Amino acid sequence: MEFAGIGYSEEQIQLLDVASEFCRDKSQIAKVRALLESETGFDAEVWKEIVELGWLAIAIPEAQGGVGLSLAEVVPVVEQMGCNLLASPFVSTIVTQQALLAGATAEQQGEWLPRLAAGEIGTLALGEAHGDWDLANVTASATRAEGTIRLSGTKHFVLWADSAALVVVSVQLDGKPALVLVEKSAIPAEALRRETIVDESKRSFALSLDGISVSENAVLDASRTSAALAQIELAANLLQSAEMCGGSQAVIDYTLDYLRTRKQFGKLIGEYQALKHPMVDAYVGYEKARTHLYSAAHSISDQGRGEVAVRMAKAAADGAYSFAADRAIQFHGGFGFTHDCDAGLHRRAAIFHASQFGDAAWHRKKLADLLLV
Repeated sequence: MEFAGIGYSEEQIQLLDVASEFCRDKSQIAKVRALLESETGFDAEVWKEIVELGWLAIAIPEAQGGVGLSLAEVVPVVEQMGCNLLASPFVSTIVTQQALLAGATAEQQGEWLPRLAAGEIGTLALGEAHGDWDLANVTASATRAEGTIRLSGTKHFVLWADSAALVVVSVQLDGKPALVLVEKSAIPAEALRRETIVDESKRSFALSLDGISVSENAVLDASRTSAALAQIELAANLLQSAEMCGGSQAVIDYTLDYLRTRKQFGKLIGEYQALKHPMVDAYVGYEKARTHLYSAAHSISDQGRGEVAVRMAKAAADGAYSFAADRAIQFHGGFGFTHDCDAGLHRRAAIFHASQFGDAAWHRKKLADLLLV
């Protein structure tokens, strides 16, 4: 089915059905809360099942051990993960794959893409203390020394770094940004420091690069660095939009269930217009965001148009998720502000997503530069 620039393929429909059932069964709220306190933050057995389902191979070409589809088919899977708050390094691994597809040499792709498709975890070390969402603004550095590349600096928000087999690191090399592959074996335990972040369902680390060295062949193709950074940004924002749309749906349903059962002054509180109207606004915002999401999934590979669609999707999803979660907390009254209210999990997820790769205001500014020319 295709209309108004929105693609919704048979593969997406099938994956949506399977992912909906899987995520609902494997990520019930009691388990979500239990994983908040766990060491790794995700269930290794569920991760194995995700691998067996072939989801990590969806957007990898068949020649590298993948299914040969695209990011558009990953979107419904991630949407359902967001809907059920399923904690896993799935998105970070998929974006790592995209970095390799856009910027790695044939040898690097041949080594790592099959391994990532088979379940090894990948992540990216791009964030720095300055907090700039421009991925080309890199202060971490690398120098050449006797056939090796010596790294220095500190990276922040390196998700699932303690579980990752591969980290794609951005550095300044030869006076310009470069991407370097750092394997787990090259990272000393003391180089990772657990960060406290607002979204407790994820594991984030600061990575000290000081003292880490890699071989010359760990550097991605220098001629494709800009393209790789651009693809990382688009892929990350698209999949974040999918998570946020799924979360918006879940928190709206959660709130409606409460409004239909909670009574005040002898009436269901859902009968009051002061609560009805904001919930309608939340639902309209969610539907708009989801339309933008699948439009972006359909057109992400189109030069120019794809970037516009993805930035529109992230801006819409950020606004929809934040508004829906805010209203959920408010409408649950005093209970809404406690840790026991599930709406708080969604609000914290919305805040963290907005902090990574750009919030709604930042993407709208980028859209103005793209459209008003």
